[in-house]
Amino acid sequence: MLGKKVCIVGLGYVGLPLLCLSMEKGYKTYGLDISNERVEMINNGVSPIKDKFLEQRLKKLNAEATTDSSVLKKSDIIIICVPTPIDAQYNPNLKPLQGVARTVSKELKKNDLVVIESTVFPGTTEEIVRPILEESGFLSSEGLKQAADFYGSITSSDILELNSVKAAEATKIMENTFRDVNIAFVNEMAKSFDMMGIDITEVIKGASTKPFAFMPHWPGCGVGGHCIKVDPYYLISKAKENGFTHRFLNLAREINNSMPHYTVNKVVEGLNEIDKSVKDTKITVLGLAYKGGVDDTRESPALEIIDELKKLGADLRVFDPYIPEKSTVKNLDEALNSECIVIAADHPEFKSIKPEKIKEKGIKVVIDGKNCLDKQGIKALGIIYKGIGR
Repeated sequence: MLGKKVCIVGLGYVGLPLLCLSMEKGYKTYGLDISNERVEMINNGVSPIKDKFLEQRLKKLNAEATTDSSVLKKSDIIIICVPTPIDAQYNPNLKPLQGVARTVSKELKKNDLVVIESTVFPGTTEEIVRPILEESGFLSSEGLKQAADFYGSITSSDILELNSVKAAEATKIMENTFRDVNIAFVNEMAKSFDMMGIDITEVIKGASTKPFAFMPHWPGCGVGGHCIKVDPYYLISKAKENGFTHRFLNLAREINNSMPHYTVNKVVEGLNEIDKSVKDTKITVLGLAYKGGVDDTRESPALEIIDELKKLGADLRVFDPYIPEKSTVKNLDEALNSECIVIAADHPEFKSIKPEKIKEKGIKVVIDGKNCLDKQGIKALGIIYKGIGR
């Protein structure tokens, strides 16, 4: 397959690593994106995504990215990696995918392989994309074989060929929904154990000693990212169209969506213990990203926490070392000049904050939304500590 030319459409968190991998495996690979800025950065060997591994790879590769869709005509394998978000009502938004499909359809040649890597609900390929590409003979056993051969040539993982496109579409959504459900379980247990005075992290560690069945998931201030927080809604929406209501998945979403508010309530409780309210109190939210070590703010619970604290009148500061342009202070030392801090992302820089530093800065309340600080050390210094289920 190495003689084939590949085009990756959409150079984001999925498409850009795939572009690098395809090039490293010897394929002539083009990148196609609508952003001129992103394309220019990639062509200059600069990663638009803050990721050390990607940054190092792009420096070594002579990547070829463009906004010109005519590059599709040069390609034999077209892999679509565009976003598939949800709207304010949690309904799937497939407009980016449909738009790309129309663009691709104009440039297709006989025997071209088209792969959709974007997350979609079961039936999207056959019911929505296929009509756009109807003349191309889009779904075929030959296409499945070619796709398996291509992915087998760029990854060492086993390639599993499923019997239907719908099953393949459902696989990624099921995986991420599994995680959402299990996180919702521990988040609910965290709320329950908090009222009983039980530290849930101790319980999870204890349960993890069982050699089978139990799989540890951890509570926190909310679920973020484009996958876990979005994918369940694709299943919920499609099932509803077919007359089925996912009560379990809806409940999991409800629980996980409640965690930013629950975290803010912890701020209120902690400040009340020192006879203060949120209004006019210096509070710092540490972290804008949805998880540690990245600059990705997609669906980040930190943004909801910040909005709610603002509405309550907090004298708010925000700091994220990976997103300095959206921080309101210059560095961590300045960020710690507050009466209350809220850990909203478990960045390594935050996890290394020592209790003594917290004491030195005069911080009176610590809300550990990621359960990543030294609870006992902080409490031993007379500082109020509140984690999620701790």
